[in-house]
Amino acid sequence: MIVNGVGLLREKPIIGMLDSKHTVGTITHGLTEGGYDIRIKQGIDFYPAGSYVYIPVRDESSDSINKIGFTRTLLSEPSIVVTDPEKGSYDIAKGTRFTLASAIEEFDMPNNLLGIVHDKSSWARKGLSVFNTVIEPGWKGFLTLELVFHGNERVSIQHGSGIAQVIFHQLENPSTYNGKYQNQPNEPVRAK
Repeated sequence: MIVNGVGLLREKPIIGMLDSKHTVGTITHGLTEGGYDIRIKQGIDFYPAGSYVYIPVRDESSDSINKIGFTRTLLSEPSIVVTDPEKGSYDIAKGTRFTLASAIEEFDMPNNLLGIVHDKSSWARKGLSVFNTVIEPGWKGFLTLELVFHGNERVSIQHGSGIAQVIFHQLENPSTYNGKYQNQPNEPVRAK
């Protein structure tokens, strides 16, 4: 059975859940008709080969971004720019269409629910896939998202945007997760 609406609010699998759907631009987040749309913590820009990217100049005396200037660079291969607004930092990954990001929401899954992460059609129509991760019953932490870009046009995701939908399923036999990703921190976590 899929748990949604009032039933989902009663179970509270996400700390500080929003009790309704919110729209920023054309992208939704929060409680939806069938599940819950989670948000992305980082800002991510996917660039196809042949694009120009403007890279902020780093302040060599610290890890922060110096906003005085930018360097214009022509990309010879697909690239990704990930910006973390909390840290005031950015990273560029050239020659790839894959990156990790994290959800803003913190999960505290009840032992009787399992969550499955699905693409949002708004992003899928632009060539972005979010891997369909399973959120185990009893799992706690911040979700790491695996993103793959299949498109040929630049796609820009603002931090805080709805990025994926989680559908929650009620389990016949409650269970508790006991694994290496329990209490995952508020940042993308690579494979262990």
